Amino acid sequence: MSALRFRGPVLPDGEARDLYVVDGRVTYEPVASADLVAEGWIVPGLVDAHCHVGLDENGAVPPEVQEQQALTDRDTGALLLRDCGSAADTSWIHERGDLPRLIRAGRHIARTRRYIRNYAHEIEPEELPAYVAREAERGDGWVKLVGDWIEREAGDLTPSWTRESLDAAMRVAHEHGARVTAHVFGEAALPDLIGSGIDCIEHGTGLSSELVDAMVERDVALVPTARQLANFPTYAAAGRGRFPAYADHMTRLFESRREVIGAAYEAGVAIYAGTDAGGVLPHGLIAEEVLELASYGLSPRDALGAASWRARSWLGLDDNLAEGTTADLVVYDESPLEDLRVLGRPARVVLRGNVVA
Repeated sequence: MSALRFRGPVLPDGEARDLYVVDGRVTYEPVASADLVAEGWIVPGLVDAHCHVGLDENGAVPPEVQEQQALTDRDTGALLLRDCGSAADTSWIHERGDLPRLIRAGRHIARTRRYIRNYAHEIEPEELPAYVAREAERGDGWVKLVGDWIEREAGDLTPSWTRESLDAAMRVAHEHGARVTAHVFGEAALPDLIGSGIDCIEHGTGLSSELVDAMVERDVALVPTARQLANFPTYAAAGRGRFPAYADHMTRLFESRREVIGAAYEAGVAIYAGTDAGGVLPHGLIAEEVLELASYGLSPRDALGAASWRARSWLGLDDNLAEGTTADLVVYDESPLEDLRVLGRPARVVLRGNVVA
């Protein structure tokens, strides 16, 4: 393989350097024969920390659609995907060097008749530890729970699990070397999830200041999926006829979302960028997600880091363009720290040392 050369400020430190790619790896040792591929701002490969490769709004999709989803993300610069629950077996993507790195959370685990049809294992609380063990073995180090959903009798969001079942499930997951995350829109499910030792919360619109403090103390991460939160009014309208209390609740959560997520950021909760693509949302939205996070109060550096170097480290890829690491990077003609809209216009996308877009 011929050597490639990229020139410009390398984030996160921003030092202007010549970065070389030799045999798929980064080096800063000059290579005289290297071809200059691009000049610009060089960013460690972007991360979508909450998406669903293998799903659409109706359930699992076939491999050819899975491939297109992954390619769409890749071409926007999202080179590491945490698949946050999928009814499809997407493990074959690991064998494709031209597709993003994929960290799978197995299939969603939900309460019976309390999640989207065709998406999840639908079980009762006493079964939770066994299903967590199963999905921990099936996935790539993560398990995804549905922490709350509409309970028809209550007509509103209610917790899916008992504290006893959660305590047992967290022990089982951690014994298997897996981390656990949970979908949570409302308030009531959060104390038991956080108290039981969960590793991450998805959405998090029901957080209180006390729970935020507990997340900081326990090092629980938050992936707000800000683009998805913008759909709350649609969900409220769809449910108003049958579940008016739920509709009012979702409206309140929507109206307070910026204050709640902004307070979590100010308190020091580790926040990462995830689009929730693969259900009602299309893939390829990572640039829009970063812009949304910034609108919630994150600084441009923190918003971009939430979708790049910080997210890569959180997910176990402590490479971030260090000497000798795999070359996953995106080059931009202008500084994304000066204008985050630049993220929507990648000049070059390099995956495993190959220019792919």
